[in-house]
Amino acid sequence: MSASRIDENRDFIPVGVAILTVSDTRTREDDRSGDVLEARILEAGHHIADRRIVRDERADIAETLRGWISDEAIDVIISTGGTGLTGRDVTVEAHFDVYDKEIEGFAALFHMISFAKIGTSTMQSRACGGVAGGTYLFALPGSPGACKDGWDDILRLQLDYRHRPCNLIEIMPRLEEHLRRK
Repeated sequence: MSASRIDENRDFIPVGVAILTVSDTRTREDDRSGDVLEARILEAGHHIADRRIVRDERADIAETLRGWISDEAIDVIISTGGTGLTGRDVTVEAHFDVYDKEIEGFAALFHMISFAKIGTSTMQSRACGGVAGGTYLFALPGSPGACKDGWDDILRLQLDYRHRPCNLIEIMPRLEEHLRRK
């Protein structure tokens, strides 16, 4: 299907990943989507730098994201939940509150993969990605299936330095080059 591949001649570079579950009702005991992400991130060889559950409150979500963006141990933030269309779904707005740049291709790719599995129902998701302060941020829907799709089919590959023809890890050192003095 794709021309992508893993170049075994390159070393794997683990990154620190923070997982944010956005929900008014989930607890750590029943956070299946967070569990799915944590298991897959660890299986891929990355580190869990932090994991939290925050209520569907835009300011609280953005505050958590900003705190993690300023944490040097966190390279990637993946949130799950709050990407739908209902009144309490404000994760996307909180993400946009902190982004320096949007990664439009993430949403497009997520919808392409999702369409193959759930058809036109994918239009109800507002999955998104961006960069802020040299940290990657991705917002996935709250279902375990959507988290599997987002990780297995996109993020697992793009967060692997060995992935060819290109990946997000190899450009990470250049995310804040505009801040360096010329």
